[in-house]
Amino acid sequence: MELKQAIEKRTSIRSFKDQEIPAEDLRQLVRMGGQAPSVNNYQPWKFYVITRKPMLERMADVVKQRIEELPANQSIASKNIKNQVEWFATFFQDAPAVIALAMEDYESVLEKGVDVSHQDINILRNYPDIQSAGAAIQNILLSAVDMGYGACWLSAPMMAKEDLEKIIGIEEPFHLMAFVAVGVPSKDIRPKSKKGLDEIFQLID
Repeated sequence: MELKQAIEKRTSIRSFKDQEIPAEDLRQLVRMGGQAPSVNNYQPWKFYVITRKPMLERMADVVKQRIEELPANQSIASKNIKNQVEWFATFFQDAPAVIALAMEDYESVLEKGVDVSHQDINILRNYPDIQSAGAAIQNILLSAVDMGYGACWLSAPMMAKEDLEKIIGIEEPFHLMAFVAVGVPSKDIRPKSKKGLDEIFQLID
C-alpha cells in the first residue's frame, strides 16, 4: 500500500475481531514505531505489547475506578458523560493487542550550556518529548493500516497512569505515555471527514 493510501484510509478502530495477531507482526509494528523521528534522535521510548486478556481486563478495571472517582458536576448529563468516557477509555480490553508506549526523559543539548532546568527547557521547546511520542504513534497507526489491521491511539487511560505502570511493569526512568489498541477490525469503518485543504492551508511567500 502506498503511503498516501494508508494516510487516507486510516481511521480510529475500536471494535476488533477475536483474532490473534502474530508476534512477528507485533514486532514489525513496534519496529516501525521506533523508526520515528525523536528529539535529538534520543529515541527515548520503549514499547510494551500486552496480549494477555486477564491483564488487559485488570488494566481496564483500574481505569474505570479512576473515572468513577472523578467528582461529578451538577449537570443532568454528568452520569451519561462519565459512562461514555469510561467506554472510550477502556475498550482496549477487548483488543487482541495493546501497545503501551513508555518514554524516558531526554537530555537536551541546551541543558549542557545554560542554567535552565530540563522541565523549563521542555516547556520553552513546546514539549519535544511529547511530539516525539506522537511521531512514534503515528508510525504505528499507519503501519497497522498497511498491514491490514486497525488501530486506535488512546490517551484517556492515562488517568490511571501510575496504577497502569505497576501492572505493566514499567519502571524508572521510563513513564507511560499512551496506548495503541490493535487488531483486525470487526467491520469496515469509513474514515471521518476532514477539513478541506483551503481551510487548513496558508502559504506565506
